[in-house]
Amino acid sequence: MNGLQSITKTTLMGPGPSCVHPEVYKALAMPTIGHLDPRFINIMDEIKVMLRQVMGTKNEITLPMSGTGSAGMEAAFVNLVERGDKVLVLVNGVFGKRMAEVARRLGADVEECEFTWGTPVDPDRAAEKIREKKWQIVAIVHAETSTGVRNPVELIGPMVRESGALYIVDAVTSLGGIPVEVDAIGADLCYSGTQKCLSCPPGLAPLTIGERAIAKLKNRQTKVPNWYLDLSMIMDYWQGAKRAYHHTAPINMLYGLHAALSVLLDEGLPKAYERHRRMHERLVKGLTSIGLELPVAEAYRLPMLNAVTVPEGVDEGAVRKALLETYDIEIGAGLGPLAGKIWRIGLMGYTAQEANVERVVRALQEILKR
Repeated sequence: MNGLQSITKTTLMGPGPSCVHPEVYKALAMPTIGHLDPRFINIMDEIKVMLRQVMGTKNEITLPMSGTGSAGMEAAFVNLVERGDKVLVLVNGVFGKRMAEVARRLGADVEECEFTWGTPVDPDRAAEKIREKKWQIVAIVHAETSTGVRNPVELIGPMVRESGALYIVDAVTSLGGIPVEVDAIGADLCYSGTQKCLSCPPGLAPLTIGERAIAKLKNRQTKVPNWYLDLSMIMDYWQGAKRAYHHTAPINMLYGLHAALSVLLDEGLPKAYERHRRMHERLVKGLTSIGLELPVAEAYRLPMLNAVTVPEGVDEGAVRKALLETYDIEIGAGLGPLAGKIWRIGLMGYTAQEANVERVVRALQEILKR
């Protein structure tokens, strides 16, 4: 068996995971200790403090869920949705659709307000839909990974708060790459993932929940229908002087997150956001110089996830294959109605470096010439 021996270093420039920071690799390799060891409890407490800074919140309950970003999504809905609840999802890509699917599986009365993929959620249309009826939850994706579009979460938040609904925001791709100010935008629950702009492997889902959402959780008529993601139990492990055992935490992954957050805060959030912006602009300049186009309007583009139009007559899968096999660079394909029409080039976290931008542009130029 030589599967592990086949692994080589790949420059990860797709929609995730991103390249892992060397300090995170070092942390992952540290000795495993017990999940109730006082030293580990201290690491947990430090992670909570750093997550609050990165997520822009004072929420006491701010912690990483065990699982990828999709576990964060599932946790958001499984804790706040009861059968029959009216849930509105503002959809302009795959991950908005996925939110709606998760809510439906919980027995919610779900409506999707859909916008053209590749364009942002329109606040005026969203406002009309929010006023239409008494929703329990309104949900939106901040950075729609499937299209490279930034949604105006800061404009939707006040509308949701005025309506009395709870506001769920998916920040899986945005956290660490653009500002995610949970308190300022009025999010009642926001979740993310470690494998994007935090430069950490997949496996944890940072999540923060505010007082209004906690009240909904505590006043449920039925138990949370998922034991593993039940926040009412997980909070007892992450809070207070005495930690109640819930499940065995992924100890070394939490070491990695601790290191990733430390690296990000040492760089400084404004500098990290500026680095992502600069690398995005450099990539756009390089791509346009070799005749490629970006379908998303400039004002709504994500710096960390760039949709690129596949030229007419080009086999997009063959280009991705050549990038991986010849240049050790991974980029992503389009999803849903954009499958075969776009590439997705990620500049997330540690990947967002000048050398990587130059490599991918040069490689694409050489492949497309052939």
